[in-house]
Order: sequence, then structure tokens, then C-alpha cells
Amino acid sequence: MKPKDLLMLLALAALWGASFLFMRVGARDLGPCALAFLRVSIAGLVLLGYEWIRGQQPGILRKWRPYLVLGVLNAAIPFSLISTAELYIPASLAAILNATTPLFTALVAWMWVKDPLTPKKIAGILLGVAGVAILVGWEPSGSGDRLLVSASLSLVAAISYAVAGVYSSKAFKGEKPMHVSIGQQMGATIALIPAAGLTFPQSTMSNASILAALGLAIFCTALAYPLYFALIRNVGPVKTLSVTYLTPVFGMFWVLYGWGRTSRSA
Repeated sequence: MKPKDLLMLLALAALWGASFLFMRVGARDLGPCALAFLRVSIAGLVLLGYEWIRGQQPGILRKWRPYLVLGVLNAAIPFSLISTAELYIPASLAAILNATTPLFTALVAWMWVKDPLTPKKIAGILLGVAGVAILVGWEPSGSGDRLLVSASLSLVAAISYAVAGVYSSKAFKGEKPMHVSIGQQMGATIALIPAAGLTFPQSTMSNASILAALGLAIFCTALAYPLYFALIRNVGPVKTLSVTYLTPVFGMFWVLYGWGRTSRSA
């Protein structure tokens, strides 16, 4: 991996490290589907506005079906499932479970695009998952059934991310990362409209939940996903999704140095 790609990977991990905390705070008031809808719709508008200022036209309508698929797999499903899981499990445990994404990505890439699944690659991925679990700690809470269901939702989200990573590397070759990012957010927004409409909260939202939704949309999505798709293009989905090993580390950093601690006490 080139130094530029490594810096992008670290930046992506720093941005996504905060997402687990934002989701835990925002989902309490907004609900998982409404939070996911606000995240992708606001991010999509921010990215569209940026491209409009630059005089660029994404032209996402010509590939609206692939963008809808990508939005469902890489945003609507995992964002909603992880937010649901974090209603019952700590953000740290959700981050650990999300660190299984590279393992699932390697399996999907092996089955779909015949990317070799070598013993060395498998050992490296499993060691990475174990390292994250040891570093962050295993903090199960709640009843056994709720813990099992929440953990299962997190793992399904990781599988969805894995399929989306391989799919995007095949379906959007040559596309600009910014345009793929916009297409994903717009596709996810459309997919989430029914669920968000049925579950959007009727009561007044707290300042903490509003700030969490804005943080997710602007920092963890609008800024993060152009980096993500640039890495997919440069180094492939398996290496890119190794970012999930680093996100818990940055998540702990945000908890210790400001926003995470404030969010958890809100």
C-alpha cells in the first residue's frame, strides 16, 4: 500500500471510529431507520452541493440501478442494523463485530471474483479480528437473547459491507469516487424512505441526537465515503475494509478525548 493510500486509510478509520458512538447516541431518540435516513440524505445533499459549486454533474441517473443496489448493501442495511444493535450492546462490542468485515470480504471475493484465499491471508484476518477484540475488550450487556440478536444483526451488517465492497469494485470501475459516493447516498435515501416514514419520531428530538445525526452525515459519510471508494479503486475491497481493524482504536480515542465522552453522557 502506497503512503498516500495508507494516510487515506487512517483518515477513514478516524472518521468511521466516531460513527459507532454517534449511532449509539442518535438511535435512542431517532430510531435506527430514521437515523440512517437522515445520515444518507444529508450526506447526499452535502456532496451534491459540493459538486454543484465545483460545476460538476455526477450523472448518477444513467446507472441508477447499480447505485440503488450499492445504497442498499453499503448503507441502508448496515447503517440500520448496527444502529439497532447498539440499542442493546456497547459501541465497543459493535466495533469488534464490525471488524469481521475483512474476513467476510475475503470470502466473498474468493467466491465471486476468484480472489485467492490463501492460508496466510486467512491467518492475518483472524489475527486482526482477535487483536481488535483484545484491545477494545468484550463487554456484553443485556439479556442473553437481546445480546445474541444484536450480535447477529452486527454480523449481518458486516456481511452486507463485504458484499458491497466487492460489488462496487466490479460495478463502478472507472467511476469517480465522489460520484459513487453521491450515487450510494441517493440510492440509500430512496430505499430508506418507507421505513423512515413509518418510524420517524413524533416527539421533540434532543440536541445530542441532532448533533449525532449531523456528525454521522457530514463527517462519517460525506467526508468518509469519497476516501472509501478511492481506496476501493486503488487497493481493492479486501485491503480497504481492513480499515475496520482500526476504527475501534479511533473510537476509543474519541471517547477519551472529548466528543465520545460527551455523547455517552448526554
